[in-house]
Amino acid sequence: MPDGSAQALSHPVVLVDGDDPTLVSEQVSVLVADLVGSGDRTLALEDARGDEVDLAAVADSCATPPFLSDRRIVVVRDVGRFSTEEVAPLLAYLEDPLSTTVLILAAGGGGVAPKLAAAVKARGHVISTKVASRDTREWVRGRLRQAPVRFDAPAEALLENHLGEDVGRLGSLLEVLVAAYGEGARLGSEQIEPYLGEAGSVAPWDFTDSIDAGRTEEALVRLHRLLGGGERHPLVVLAILHRHVQSLLRVDSPAIRTEAQAAEAMGIAKGRSTYPAKKALAASNRWGSAGIAEAVSWVALAELDLKGKSVWPEEAVLEVLVARLCRLARAGGGVASGRRRGG
Repeated sequence: MPDGSAQALSHPVVLVDGDDPTLVSEQVSVLVADLVGSGDRTLALEDARGDEVDLAAVADSCATPPFLSDRRIVVVRDVGRFSTEEVAPLLAYLEDPLSTTVLILAAGGGGVAPKLAAAVKARGHVISTKVASRDTREWVRGRLRQAPVRFDAPAEALLENHLGEDVGRLGSLLEVLVAAYGEGARLGSEQIEPYLGEAGSVAPWDFTDSIDAGRTEEALVRLHRLLGGGERHPLVVLAILHRHVQSLLRVDSPAIRTEAQAAEAMGIAKGRSTYPAKKALAASNRWGSAGIAEAVSWVALAELDLKGKSVWPEEAVLEVLVARLCRLARAGGGVASGRRRGG
């Protein structure tokens, strides 16, 4: 389940932060349920929804003691749509908030007004629903361990791979599986496959890792996941490939032999992880100078095709480019690179 509300109980205002609307909404629901407890939800909760939300009225509600309830809970959704001027009533209320009211601000609609964000940090609590790309697998595993149904190891691996970065889909998928099989059911891959839907997006580096390894089929699958579940525009995917090939080009020098030298060539600031430089240097060694030069040419030609030179569909242009890059990676021009790096 999303993070609970133990700390939120003692604060007059809580910001549920995040960039996935589903995860934000789930966290708000959990928070409200924890705060209401065994009380009457209709008496305790005021949920300000819709396009026309009067924040002055919201502030008045916050400043009103609860009626036939121990606590008043006021929710404002998509709080990022309000400007600094519009949140002025909330700022005024938070100068002297009631101990019997919890104001829940749900992220969405843009960035939270700086003064409101500062007021929350000063007087309240922030719950983040953001899941970093590197943490998605562990996050999914944690949610699966708490799910009302159980999964065998292959099913768990299938879910992790299928969802990719689209972890916000997991909650609704679990609800469907519970409805279909009942709480406590133990499920395998065959039971969950019919309910998975379209594969979620993948991290860009997983995509480029497949290319560096020369695994064409895997790279094409991840390309389609970026375009489909990831909803990335073809030019955005091309930009991922352009940056990747450029990183190989930057470290393709006889003078660059160490991870630190590669990081400097790639412009990685001191104190930041040099792991991307390590990967680029290893890939550059495998591709070789000739392979990298050809890759730069193919990426440039694909850009022209995507911008109108070719009548091919955009997806087909990218498929051909990915296949060509995988072929270059497998060919591994590396005689020259082996000589220059002592290989």
